[in-house]
Amino acid sequence: MTSAPSSADTRAQVASLLVGLLLAALPATPVAASPATGSPPQAESAERHRPVPPHVVGDHTVPAYSYANAIRESVWVQTRADSDGDGVRDRVAVDIVRPREVAATGVRVPVIMDASPYYLCCGRGNESELKTYDATGVIAKAPLFYDNYFVPRGYAFAAVDLAGTARSTGCEDVGGPAEVGSAKAVIDWLNGRAPAFTADGRPVSAAWSTGQVGMIGKSWDGSVANGVAATGVPGLATIVPISAISSWYDYMRYQGVLRSADYPGYLHSYVNGRTDEACADVLARLRADSAEETGDYNRFWASRDYRPSADRVRASVFVAHGVNDLNVTTNQFARWWQELADQGVPRKLWLYQAGHEDPFDVRRAEWVAALHRWFDYWLQGLRNGVMDEPRVDLETDPGRWTTQRDWPAAGTRDVRIALGVGDGVTGTLGGRGARPGQERAYVDESLTEAELVAEPSTATSGRLVFLSGALSTALRISGSPSVRLRVRVDRPTTELTARLVDYGVAERIRYGSSEGVRTLDTESCWGASTDVDDACYRDTEEITEVSDHAVLTRGWLDAAHHRSLRFSAPLLADRWYTVTVPLNAYDAVLPAGHVLGLVLGQSDPEFTETDDRDATVQVDVGRSELVLPVAGRAGLPAIDVAPPVVTAPADPSAARTARDTRPVP
Repeated sequence: MTSAPSSADTRAQVASLLVGLLLAALPATPVAASPATGSPPQAESAERHRPVPPHVVGDHTVPAYSYANAIRESVWVQTRADSDGDGVRDRVAVDIVRPREVAATGVRVPVIMDASPYYLCCGRGNESELKTYDATGVIAKAPLFYDNYFVPRGYAFAAVDLAGTARSTGCEDVGGPAEVGSAKAVIDWLNGRAPAFTADGRPVSAAWSTGQVGMIGKSWDGSVANGVAATGVPGLATIVPISAISSWYDYMRYQGVLRSADYPGYLHSYVNGRTDEACADVLARLRADSAEETGDYNRFWASRDYRPSADRVRASVFVAHGVNDLNVTTNQFARWWQELADQGVPRKLWLYQAGHEDPFDVRRAEWVAALHRWFDYWLQGLRNGVMDEPRVDLETDPGRWTTQRDWPAAGTRDVRIALGVGDGVTGTLGGRGARPGQERAYVDESLTEAELVAEPSTATSGRLVFLSGALSTALRISGSPSVRLRVRVDRPTTELTARLVDYGVAERIRYGSSEGVRTLDTESCWGASTDVDDACYRDTEEITEVSDHAVLTRGWLDAAHHRSLRFSAPLLADRWYTVTVPLNAYDAVLPAGHVLGLVLGQSDPEFTETDDRDATVQVDVGRSELVLPVAGRAGLPAIDVAPPVVTAPADPSAARTARDTRPVP
């Protein structure tokens, strides 16, 4: 077992600690961050006059307090909702770990908070850790390293059970007002605006807290952080959403196409901590209001869409996301990121090559260091220069990282790329393209992704393939591509799918296997430990493979939703329509010599569910185009005939039925 430099609880000197604590005074009340300036949330004049507590050395915090002797307590915060309809307001369980030494002197501390539905049902992190409790019902072990690492450094950690999960009352409404409101209520309590109670009903305050809160979490947990930030709640200073959702419609519907049947009901049942009877009405409403029969975006989904409320966000935002995440797709971060940018919200971004992974399991030491500095700046008010550094950390190839000023990359522009008919089997990307009226047609064959993209120069029923010429220079894609098609369909609707493919031999992350990360036998430690809550986690490494092609990004559209996601407009068989298929955001560099491919298909059983199959789609190639976000001056060569591209064939023994189309976020 190796020990990381941060596991240093024993380095604190008891004598100097006691002296420092006696000198430490109550911190000044913090003020809200300024999105325009990105200034930390402490008043400068107050910071100049207050004594420096023992956990602050220069511009960073250090381990100064005992983790083993920390205060551990459980409280129940009362929310404003009665989501289970029992006539009593919901109460959410909050398990807290905070330094005992500062409590003894009245020094207040900020709070790092992870609100989750998973603490007792499913676990958190790569090792699926669960909360555990002592004989009296007080928290003994909190999952992940946040408490181990940050509590000795002058923070409190709060692990919140969302409404209707684990030890909380109420009902889980899957991204909705009750869920978001239950986490928001905890921030209100930490700022004296909401009541809380002990297990035996005694009122309890959070007088030990500065009121400054940083929310963090991966997937569903990070989605809650986005939702709470979108309420504009005072006291939420920063959020760190990792692989997180910003629109639950876009998570469960792909432009009108169902990702899976009964998805909201499935997720509710997956994390429900109450009896089935207690939340039967909520479950029924989830199923009735989500408009599964139409796929429409309606009020139900609008209440679970946080992007339109970006103008209410008062917190800074540190986003982390894998560019190959097929669970929470990249548009979830990209559209949220752009909305935040438009509002001038202070923000930072990590993008990496893995799938649905936490950067703790991708680039561990650097991630912990980045989090440490981020929280020190936004929660402790320490001017450490973190906001003066490049905004984006980007993994460009396996294990190769760079920084850049923003995302998409500077100089990115949308390049409109014409489609050509090519040799009649394989179309072209780039050059003059086809004349208007030149058509290609394809019939839905419900192909797997492997069948869609393998051997692109070979005629395969059920797809259309367009290839660029071999690139003369490297091509950087940075942003959100789309495909504009002029189509005629012989059914009222069909699912239209599009994929961008990098054809060429390269070493790539194998994100289809364990999200691209392998768990090793060795461990490293990130903070202090107790007998029941150690800070040591198994190390990881990226899984790579050499392959001759890889899908970069994907997009889907229910053709009847071509005008709006709010309603369907069935297609007429004798009419041509212009439709746009948005593809998920991506960032990649295609090396010189590689070929860029666009592959069109229809029903996509590995990723979606639909009953609208077997359509024939005619494409007016000359009136269709690919819109590609390109950084720099590189483009696609002008060609009339696509180059021959050879790949390994699709495995004929692979199952043609779907993998699980209902992952949990």
